[in-house]
Amino acid sequence: MAEAAATSLDPADTILEVNNIEVIYDHVILVLKGVSLSVPRGGITALLGANGAGKTTTLKAISNLLRAERGEVTKGNIVFDGAQVQNQSANELVKRGCIQVMEGRHCFGHLSVEDNLLTGAFTRRDGQAAIREDLELVYTYFPRLKVRRNSQAGYTSGGEQQMTAIGRALMSRPKMILLDEPSMGLAPQLVEEIFEIVKKLNEEQGVSFLLAEQNTNVALRYAKYGYILESGRIVLDGEAAALRENEDVKEFYLGVGGEGRRSFRDVKHYKRRKRWLS
Repeated sequence: MAEAAATSLDPADTILEVNNIEVIYDHVILVLKGVSLSVPRGGITALLGANGAGKTTTLKAISNLLRAERGEVTKGNIVFDGAQVQNQSANELVKRGCIQVMEGRHCFGHLSVEDNLLTGAFTRRDGQAAIREDLELVYTYFPRLKVRRNSQAGYTSGGEQQMTAIGRALMSRPKMILLDEPSMGLAPQLVEEIFEIVKKLNEEQGVSFLLAEQNTNVALRYAKYGYILESGRIVLDGEAAALRENEDVKEFYLGVGGEGRRSFRDVKHYKRRKRWLS
């Protein structure tokens, strides 16, 4: 497994750098403890871990949505596309090209599918013609949404709502999407469909993705690199192919291997890297 320090990318090839951040809620609850990660420009990176590990908090720290939940980044810094952004508003970050798709397929249930998609263009100032052009582009990736374009979003299926949420993010013309638990509550066939669309968007539109997922198996098939979070710390990272073959990852996150270990951090041969604790 390659050391994280050895995988540091050239700034020109990196769209996101999270450097040793600490997150505290309500001025007292420490949730993230020295989390560092990077996402290559035009890449797909997975952020893995069980429920409560800190994946959603990490994404909200990046997208600047913590303040709405009385959370704040108290240490470290976040660099997106060459600029420090931890003190910017979520709206400013969307304008820079980074947007989060929230866990739980959040849609405006009383609006039509198409109106939901159009809300994603609220920060744009390039005219209605460009927005309509991008709307048609979204429909090419999500043909099911074109069929349901006039349907009330709250009455569409879970898969269609997830597609709507991702499509709405695309309408902002993002350089990067933070995708939180896209597989949650979806049938396996729909999960594959969603991830195939993510792969196409990455390859054809050059959109970078940071995927927060509990479904380690599917995430590591589509991502190039992965980080594993446990109790607010990165405990392991590496190329996705290597993580898939790692015996401890198989045991704790893929459901394969021995029994008796309750925590990844209990693995005897694992040496926690000093950089995560500094």
